[in-house]
Amino acid sequence: GCSYNDLTVLDVSNNTALTNLNCSGNELTALDVSNNTALLWLYCSWNDLTAVDISNNTALMLIGFTDNDLTALDVSSNTALTKLWCTDNQLTSLDVSNNTALTHLYCDQNQLTALDVSNNTALTYLNCRTNQLTALDVSNNTLLTYLHAGTNQLTDLDVSQNTELTTLYVGFNSLTTLEVSANT
Repeated sequence: GCSYNDLTVLDVSNNTALTNLNCSGNELTALDVSNNTALLWLYCSWNDLTAVDISNNTALMLIGFTDNDLTALDVSSNTALTKLWCTDNQLTSLDVSNNTALTHLYCDQNQLTALDVSNNTALTYLNCRTNQLTALDVSNNTLLTYLHAGTNQLTDLDVSQNTELTTLYVGFNSLTTLEVSANT
């Protein structure tokens, strides 16, 4: 790893066998990982990335892009993905429909108005707080143990199918009722 330096440029184009890359805590505005098709783990949080193309990195299992300046993130090619951190960016949409192996999703502190997690039946941890969500359907996510959907614009939330929940945060919404009798 080369985390927590003052790097403004990182050239890994010749490191084609690279499987893990941690370049967090630098000053990167761009990162080209198109030649790094063996990458399993990519952690580039706390940088200044505005865009990143990970379409060639189909083996990725963990992606961390917390606290960057991303306005879009295409993870449709990353079908092996189990953990995704994209907290504190400027995302207005996030399509995780192809990421059926996803167990952990941190997409909090963005500008999401919708989030479809219906295909993510392996999800155990979902943090989507501090967005602009008006609805959230978690009925297919029966393995969820942690759900943080606070500080959104939710008027209704059905967690009756989420009987594995041990932690639920839904403060600062517009909920008028919340039924948790099935969540023993």
